[in-house]
Amino acid sequence: MLGDPTGFVPCTPAGVHELLIRTGTSIAGAEVVILGRGNIVGKPMASLLIQKAPHADATVTLCHSRTRDIAAHCRRADILIAAMGVPEFVRADMVKPGAVVIDVGVNRVADPTARNGYRLVGDVHFATVQPLAGRITPNPGGVGPMTIALLMRNTVRAAEQQA
Repeated sequence: MLGDPTGFVPCTPAGVHELLIRTGTSIAGAEVVILGRGNIVGKPMASLLIQKAPHADATVTLCHSRTRDIAAHCRRADILIAAMGVPEFVRADMVKPGAVVIDVGVNRVADPTARNGYRLVGDVHFATVQPLAGRITPNPGGVGPMTIALLMRNTVRAAEQQA
């Protein structure tokens, strides 16, 4: 919360932040909408992006289950981060053309054709949003590997601090 670079940043928000940085996404001054106010992704993600720091300085709107007209908020977003846990909630009519869309959600939906009876989907309806988005993460397989990579960075940092 304080923006202390020596602290440990939660892994999933740090992974999303790293994706934004490495893809050259302009964060400073960007309209960012985060769907989900959870303690694991939503709140720490907002904190990272509003810091007065390089690769931050965004204007962040944090939406949740009681937010009125979520679609209108989403349509303003230059960067849309979906982390609410509702399968395929974000549809094309909710996305600004050219927006960067990050899908953090992991949801099981029934699928009788799948071996285990379900399949994993994100919070974004990828098929309808992908043609409209400037960039979009797949789900599964997008943010998850970044979460693991940043977990390893935190682990190394912790070991170095103990040494």
